[in-house]
Amino acid sequence: MRTRHSIPRYSTTSIPLDELRANVGTSGISMDERIVLNVGGVRHETYQATLKKIPATRLSRLTPSLANFDPLLNEYFFDRHPAVFSMILNYYRTGKLHYPTDVCGPLFEEELHYWGLDASDTEPCCWMQLLHAKYGDNISRCQGFQKDTQETLAVLDRMDADHEDDPQLREQDIMKKFGWEEDYFQGKRTRWMRIKPKVWSLFEEPYSSQTAKLIAGISVLFIFISIVSFCLKTHQSFRLPVLTGQNITMPGGIIQPSIERVSTEPLPIFGQIEMLCNIWFTFELIIRFICCPSKIRFFKSPLNMIDLVATLSFYADAMMVRVVEDEPKDVVEFLSMIRIFRLFKLTQHHQGLQILIHTFRASAKELILLVFFLILGIVIFAALVYYAEKMEANPNNQFQSIPLGLWWAICTMTTVGYGDMTPHTSFGRLVGSLCAVMGVLTIALPVPVIVSNFAMFYSHNQARDKLPKRRRRVLPVEQIRLQARRHAAVLEPSGSQGGAGGGAIRRRNMPILLGMLFDIFVFGPVAILL
Repeated sequence: MRTRHSIPRYSTTSIPLDELRANVGTSGISMDERIVLNVGGVRHETYQATLKKIPATRLSRLTPSLANFDPLLNEYFFDRHPAVFSMILNYYRTGKLHYPTDVCGPLFEEELHYWGLDASDTEPCCWMQLLHAKYGDNISRCQGFQKDTQETLAVLDRMDADHEDDPQLREQDIMKKFGWEEDYFQGKRTRWMRIKPKVWSLFEEPYSSQTAKLIAGISVLFIFISIVSFCLKTHQSFRLPVLTGQNITMPGGIIQPSIERVSTEPLPIFGQIEMLCNIWFTFELIIRFICCPSKIRFFKSPLNMIDLVATLSFYADAMMVRVVEDEPKDVVEFLSMIRIFRLFKLTQHHQGLQILIHTFRASAKELILLVFFLILGIVIFAALVYYAEKMEANPNNQFQSIPLGLWWAICTMTTVGYGDMTPHTSFGRLVGSLCAVMGVLTIALPVPVIVSNFAMFYSHNQARDKLPKRRRRVLPVEQIRLQARRHAAVLEPSGSQGGAGGGAIRRRNMPILLGMLFDIFVFGPVAILL
């Protein structure tokens, strides 16, 4: 009777557990090695390099010498919440931590604390839900606005890019803007790479440092001085009379001057003030252009174009006055009106103004619809009031044409009501009443949408301010593997010299390897034949 033999399996029970852990712990774990994590009965598998992306956390310090490592199953066991851990592990993979809606806020924060993370690492799209869950508010109100929330947070991220508290994270974000992220991680930055982002931050990010705040204050001061000077120089108290004319040759060769008109020009002090302000604006514009991350995006910015046109208009006016002597002063002063648009630069220094501007951008469709209905109503009521006033005998008829009726319809529908044009017939007054009512309804309808958009921007901005801004740094996997290769290259010479620890490990593992080879090559063919 033949007995059935099977290939004996390699058993790890013959080796003491402490010795096995010492062997694995001393030999180290490769960055590309896969690790199995058993959390609450749910097994997860990932790479060692993935867990190293977030330093100084529980998962980044996993070693086989820990008590929760099972050498038989080759896995780490944690008796924690499995659903929350799925979000945490995904944070290591993608660098984005999202809040699960099926758990309460305190439980989520407790799990984060156990794994060495913080609630401030949560993505901004989940901050509203986390705050509502934490403070007991109704979370269902936020679940219907996910798309709008993503768009709102994308805008707020662009607004709040320079408000990072961690200098290292802020520097990393700046390097990413300039496209020098790889050089930054490899430590290959030149002196210009170090100076250019710092100078750019001083002029573009007013909240990045105390020096940047000082420069922003100087810029705002010059803007106010320029605008105040522009307004005051039009007052009669600050202007001098100027006689404009030409010389006329009379019979007999007598030259007699003639006066065409009497005009005024501002005091010379205003020209000196504008020169001083524009010297600063020119210096600021040149520095920002030289140190900007992208020249194309620099010219695409509306504020930069306003600043450029306003600065060039000043020098164009100065050259026109000196080159063209007969140029009317009113034309030159009209060109200087472009400089008043520098007031829009104040939006860079005030977050409330930025929210208001982005609110109008988000409500662009509603505003276009409002303008369309206004134009439609203006044309209709202008034609109606024109023919209504002609239907009856009216010697005081002020609506001689439909274009004149357009002006009346604009003033009536916008509830301005100058009173310079009024209908006098019964049918004309009826048309005027309908025009006023329709104007109120037309303007009032899109207002709730604009208010809702403003409330969304404002509420999300308040939620961002309530949570800490310091975020944990998530390292790229490529950087971790590069550091691991460098570390291995440094340790390789010392290991090749024949360390005592490495030799002991190899001597202990040699009998195990010989036993495995003997089982495979001796008992394997026997089992196949039987």
